[in-house]
Amino acid sequence: MSTDELHVVAPEEWHEAVSAAQATGFTFFDWLSAVDRTYDVAAPGYDVVIRALGLQRRDSVTGDQLAGLHGIRITTRVPEGGAVASVTDVYAGAAWHERETHEMFGIGFDGFDDGSGSGLRPLLLPEGFEGTPLRKSFVLAARASKQWPGGKEPGEGHDSAKSPSRRRVQAPGVPDATWGPR
Repeated sequence: MSTDELHVVAPEEWHEAVSAAQATGFTFFDWLSAVDRTYDVAAPGYDVVIRALGLQRRDSVTGDQLAGLHGIRITTRVPEGGAVASVTDVYAGAAWHERETHEMFGIGFDGFDDGSGSGLRPLLLPEGFEGTPLRKSFVLAARASKQWPGGKEPGEGHDSAKSPSRRRVQAPGVPDATWGPR
């Protein structure tokens, strides 16, 4: 198992730090995403995080041997409405991840170029979707506002004279009343 080095940088140092990591042997892009830290009182914002991997080699009398992988995580805090420099020129594989992070968190990536000339366009959400669903401030539709997809409850369209009563259907993940310590 490899452990990752962690480097926290200022937003204006982001691109330079990622480029330096790639130049020093972290040649394999793993992932890029964000974490909503808007409720952090000291420094609210969004942590943009990238992880890259490099090969560890062991020199010996018999030659160079692969010893495993080592990783690096670089993170920066971007304020609400902020942007960070795109790293698509460093790791081409980052394009998909930057599009997803932009779509889900609303974080901009200055200089984004995936070769299509189309910029930061939607990736996963349907056309016309409004909002950024991975932000903590995004309001999810309550289950109560949607009709439960299970069978009808007793008294809801059943012939009560012919239908036996049955216990109420619980939503997935909701324990019944007998669950827990007594």
